[in-house]
Amino acid sequence: MTRIETVSLPAEPLWWRVLLLLLSSAYLQGGLVKLTDFAGAQAEMAHFGLQPAAPFAAAVVVLELLGSLLLVLGPLRWRRLAALALAGFTFAASLMANAFWSAPPELHMPLMNAFFEHLGLVAALLMVAMLGRPR
Repeated sequence: MTRIETVSLPAEPLWWRVLLLLLSSAYLQGGLVKLTDFAGAQAEMAHFGLQPAAPFAAAVVVLELLGSLLLVLGPLRWRRLAALALAGFTFAASLMANAFWSAPPELHMPLMNAFFEHLGLVAALLMVAMLGRPR
């Protein structure tokens, strides 16, 4: 008779979940604001040339909220996928919304700051996608 052994990973420490919650806080806040002001979310999509605006706004709400929940509470595989999805979304959105290289001079510095802050979020999300959990 073959004996099957299972390996269970130790429970994640609370501090790790708190860090994941902090990392996802911008997406939770953004998703909730867009959900409660869907007309505003559609206007934001239209402002960036995303048409039809309603499906784009709905997709962003789902991505931000579901991605955040999976990042904080999901099993490892789903956490990694959520981190990758949020990283890709953040990078693409930052290219659209923070294009400092083509901005008028008065917007160059604030957009450049926002762009590089978002790159930091992308890097953190990619680290979560690669590492998944503390060792």
